[in-house]
Amino acid sequence: MNMRLSQLMRGFVCLGAVTMLVACSPAPEDELQQWMAQQKSAAQPKIKPISEPKVFKPERYTMVTEVEPFSNLKLTQALKKDSSQSASNGALIAPELARRKEPLEEFPVDTMAMVGSMVKAGKPIALVMVGKLLYQVRTGDRMGLNYGLVTKISESEISLREIVQDAAGEWIERTASLQLQERSK
Repeated sequence: MNMRLSQLMRGFVCLGAVTMLVACSPAPEDELQQWMAQQKSAAQPKIKPISEPKVFKPERYTMVTEVEPFSNLKLTQALKKDSSQSASNGALIAPELARRKEPLEEFPVDTMAMVGSMVKAGKPIALVMVGKLLYQVRTGDRMGLNYGLVTKISESEISLREIVQDAAGEWIERTASLQLQERSK
């Protein structure tokens, strides 16, 4: 038991010595504060001087004899031109918006495939596949998302007239076609 007591005493002495050493060393926060102060004093800001302003040199207005760009006459002409274009564009799209949509107008033309054609009662009919469904298309039917009207059907092609917006936002007519697709084996 004496031996055990002496080992326990040695352990307490060692623990006390370690505690004294740790208490005497500087705290990590103090070291961090010293390092930050050194870095702050060593850092010198690098400020680039502002360049001198450019001298303004006025120019004479030489277009005095030309039509003034902000004249009421020029503005009135531009407004008349815009209103006449809007009216013609409205006349192009208005009937399309007023009518009931047909089933093939729910799909883009590029997702459709013409897989055949036939003549029934002397009139050409195209066979169009969308997904796994087969549709009969006649001249005058509607198809595609761009108000497409079938204008002509041949053995190898369906011709469409579409109404789309151009880059300026104006409604225009354009032609499109759907070619016969050969089935791969």
